[in-house]
Amino acid sequence: MTRLIEDIDDVSRAQEDRIDLDSAEQPLGELIHTTATAAQETFATKGVRLQVVPVTSPVSVLVDRQRFGQVMSNLLANALRHTPAGGQVTISARQQGSGTVLIDIADAGEGLTRDQMGHIIERFYRGDAARNRDNGGSGISLTTSRASIEAHGGTLTATSAGPDTGTTLTIRLPLACPSRSSSDAHPSLSRTR
Repeated sequence: MTRLIEDIDDVSRAQEDRIDLDSAEQPLGELIHTTATAAQETFATKGVRLQVVPVTSPVSVLVDRQRFGQVMSNLLANALRHTPAGGQVTISARQQGSGTVLIDIADAGEGLTRDQMGHIIERFYRGDAARNRDNGGSGISLTTSRASIEAHGGTLTATSAGPDTGTTLTIRLPLACPSRSSSDAHPSLSRTR
């Protein structure tokens, strides 16, 4: 209940452009690794594999470490809620252009219809499958995550090829020092594309 109240407060602050950030340059690979490590036990308990595609390029983002960690935890919890036992959630990152990084969290869940994609990040929205079963989601964590990412100068979007295809949540953030990380030098942040 306390977490729900904090999330509602964050949404209210975001609507008033009042999210306080203590941003600093953070290595992206370390941020992803830390979040994934913290989530491993929960994923194992639910019988879902958490795969992290390693970030091999030394790129950094300018973020509030605590708030970014909360966003990643929210997105992983959302992916876990929608992925059946035996399924997999994958975290990967890639550079887009010379100044932007994309972080994808892809689940193997029920996927989204085109209409649901337009609403999934709205406050208290829960898709049909979530409404048909009690999965513990309040429908606000994606909204608070989007508000936090927008306060960092980024975006949060959801994509899906349709029902039964899974969903990918994508965080788009500016790199901390785009001049140090050119797209020619690091077109992909991971070993795989």
